[in-house]
Amino acid sequence: MAKEKFHIEFVFDKVNKNRLWEYIYTAAGLAEWFADSVAVDGKLFSFQWKNYINEAEVIGIIPNNYVRFHWLEDEDQATFFEFHLQKIELTGGVYLIITDFAENNEKESAVALWETQIKALKRALGL
Repeated sequence: MAKEKFHIEFVFDKVNKNRLWEYIYTAAGLAEWFADSVAVDGKLFSFQWKNYINEAEVIGIIPNNYVRFHWLEDEDQATFFEFHLQKIELTGGVYLIITDFAENNEKESAVALWETQIKALKRALGL
């Protein structure tokens, strides 16, 4: 079954865009909320959750703006997950826009997983 692209947005009212970037791109930042541990070797990120390791390659990046990863185990080369930061001019806050792919019958659980992860990110940021 083909995967469908979806976007979800989260608002961070009291976070500097540069600080949020550290949490979505660096190994130390990602290990605070996304995975149990993260190792980086060039463009290759190794994410570990308990005894499971999954590797992703950075396939697109504009520092302090967006980073796009592709899971190496995913045979569909057109799929990715992306973190995109957008400043909210009116309030000074930041949107974190996540793009991901999921099979139609798994989209709801994928969105729920991201929502759980973002709660962990907000805790790590002290929000």
